[in-house]
Amino acid sequence: MAKLKVKLVRSIIGCNKGQKATVEALGLKKIRQVVEHEDIPQIRGMINKVKHLVEVEEVN
Repeated sequence: MAKLKVKLVRSIIGCNKGQKATVEALGLKKIRQVVEHEDIPQIRGMINKVKHLVEVEEVN
């Protein structure tokens, strides 16, 4: 199964509670932090909710 690298590129200051919770649920705490997740629909939905704050790269 493919993996996704998710990188936090913008601050969560000023975001609503739901977006802050989503970023934290993805495992991101600091700007420029990178985490890997499996490419599943649940993770894609979380990324879509905060797409203006993160960069996503597919890894095989």
